[in-house]
This record gives sequence, structure tokens and C-alpha cells, in this order.
Amino acid sequence: MTTRPLCRVLMLSALAAALALAAGCSKKEEQKTQAATPSNVTLSAAQRQRIHIYTVTPSRFHKTVEASGMVDFDNDQATSVLAPVSGPVTRLLVSPGDKVRKGAVLAMVDSPDFAAAISTYSKALATAQNTRRLADNDKDLLEHRGVSQREAEQAETDAVNAAADRDAALQALVSLNVDPQAIKAIQQGHPPSHIEAAIRAPIAGTVVEKLITPGQLLQAGTTPTFTVADLSRVWVMAQLFGDDLSSVAIGDKAQVETGIAGRSFTGTVDNISALVNPDTRSVVARIVADNPGGFLKKQMYVRVLIRSHQDSSGMLVPVSAILRDDENLPFVYVVQSDGSFARAHVTLGTRTGDQYDISSGLKAGDKIVVDGGLFVQFMQTQ
Repeated sequence: MTTRPLCRVLMLSALAAALALAAGCSKKEEQKTQAATPSNVTLSAAQRQRIHIYTVTPSRFHKTVEASGMVDFDNDQATSVLAPVSGPVTRLLVSPGDKVRKGAVLAMVDSPDFAAAISTYSKALATAQNTRRLADNDKDLLEHRGVSQREAEQAETDAVNAAADRDAALQALVSLNVDPQAIKAIQQGHPPSHIEAAIRAPIAGTVVEKLITPGQLLQAGTTPTFTVADLSRVWVMAQLFGDDLSSVAIGDKAQVETGIAGRSFTGTVDNISALVNPDTRSVVARIVADNPGGFLKKQMYVRVLIRSHQDSSGMLVPVSAILRDDENLPFVYVVQSDGSFARAHVTLGTRTGDQYDISSGLKAGDKIVVDGGLFVQFMQTQ
């Protein structure tokens, strides 16, 4: 009869202990939350002299888009030089880094194609001369009835055809970059016994790649031999994402920062890709930048700042107003109605010069600390 009341007493005691424990934990959590939320800071009149206050107002500005980029050759001023003839390389006359003029000899090739082209031109030249002489003779004989009209016309046709073959053979030599002096010697009846084919620079610029070695067998029109580029101007391919794409247009000015010795270069957006990169989901904006001294190198990573010519509006605050909490979240100190200072977490938008566009967290008329924020933060921890 006494067991049941005793059990009830024990159960009530255990329940009371659990409630007391829960209340204690709740109180500790509340104290912990209060401790994690910094209280407002109140400064004396002397201390307020050490800070500067800024009133937030809506502003109009030109957005600066920051992007990563990579340097590339200006492909309008760079070319891969293909072997004009087949055969083994006999000599290399330039090295990477050498500056060359248009038409400069880069390498020599011992080419049977080259020898065949010279032989063909020599034969075509002789045939053209002979057929022209015969046609002129037949024309004279026709006047004295020495040959028929038909024979004279056939001789003239043969001379015209031979002249066309001669011109075609000459054009073949020119396309193979045969030395004009060698062509002149052939025309004077002194064909050289052996001439090496020359690989020449199609444009003026710098030899940036050498892709062949002595003795290597080349295939005409297929084997790449050199890359020549004019490095006075380069392309910078900047990666644009999301909303930044709508802020950039052709003609916008850009600054290319290398991060090396503070070197930076100016450029202009001259093309925006019509395709999205399926791997990065970015769109490429091409920036043409002057490259004095050839400092910018192909495949160099750079930081690009594109200044949009489109007007934007927002809440601009000085960079000096932005502080970071223990979780690295940005915040500012806002003056409260009672004169104290409270933290207000903000969302940072675009940086324009020494100001940030604040996407959220502030409203027009708010007064914030722009100089001395670290002092206020120190006082808050005391």
C-alpha cells in the first residue's frame, strides 16, 4: 500500500529536477546570445572628436566591374608561319625574342619542290621566248605570203599560251618567296645550280615561337614553323559573370593590373562574346590594350577593372567605413537616435574608386562612422 505513493513522489522529484535543468540551460543560452550581440557604444564628447561621421545619400555613379583576365596575342597582328615548301630544314636564322621586319628570312630549306619550281620557270621562260619569236616571224612571212593565215594565227596562239605558262611559273616562285635576285638571274639566262628555299616573315614583329629544328622534314602548307606577333598591342580576355555583363559595353575603358611592381595598362573593350562558356558559365569581354616594352605576356593572368559608361544609382559609402566582424562579415557603425553607435551589417556591391555601393543594410539619411571605426570597435570590446 505504501509503494505507489513513494513512486509518485520520486517521479515528481525527477520531473522537477529536469525542469530546473532545462531552465538553467535556457538561461545560459540567453546569456550566451546576449554576449554574442555587442551592445551599443557610447562615446564622450572628447572621444567623438576622434571620429568622423558621414551621412548616406543616394548617388549616381559609373560602375566599375572587376574581373579576372588572361593576356593573349592580338590575333589581328599575329600569325603562325606555315612551311611554304616540303623538305628538310638546313638553317635557322632567328631565335625566339628576335624582332624581324616583313619579308625577313627565318629559316632555309633544301626543297625538291623549290628546285622543281625553278626548273619549271626556266623552261617556261625559254618556251615563251621561242614561241614569241616564231610568232613574230610568221607574222612577217604572212605579209609576204610566206605562210598561210591559219599558220600565223596558230603561232600567235602558241606564243600567248607560252607567255601565260611563264607568268604562272613566275607567280609560283614569288609565292615560294624566291629571292628576287635569283629570279633576275634566271631571266638573264643564268639559273643558279642550287638554291635553298627561304621561310620568310609574313609580317613585322617579334618571333615568339620557334617550332622547328635543323634537319626536320617539313610538309608544304601543313607544318607550322614559327609564330610572329606584333607585341605593341595585346588582347586581354576578361571573364564576366551575372549582372556584370549588363554593365559592360563595347567602348568602355578598362585598366589592366598585373600585380607586378605596380604595373598597369589602359585598354578599351572592343568585343563581347555572343557565347557563354559552358564550363565556367562566363562571357568573355575582349580588351585591346597597348603593351609598351612588351611587358604583358601571353597567358599572363591579370586583374581587369572596366569602367562602365552607363549611369548607375545606389548608396555609396567610403571604403574606410567598412569593418569586419569575427565571421568576416562586413558592417558599419550607425549613429542611433540616443547618440550611441550600433553595428549594422551591410551587403557590399561594386567598388568604385574609394567607395562601395551598399546593396542592403543602410538607407538614405543614416549617419555612419567613416574614420575612427576601429576606435569605436575597440571601445565596444571593453
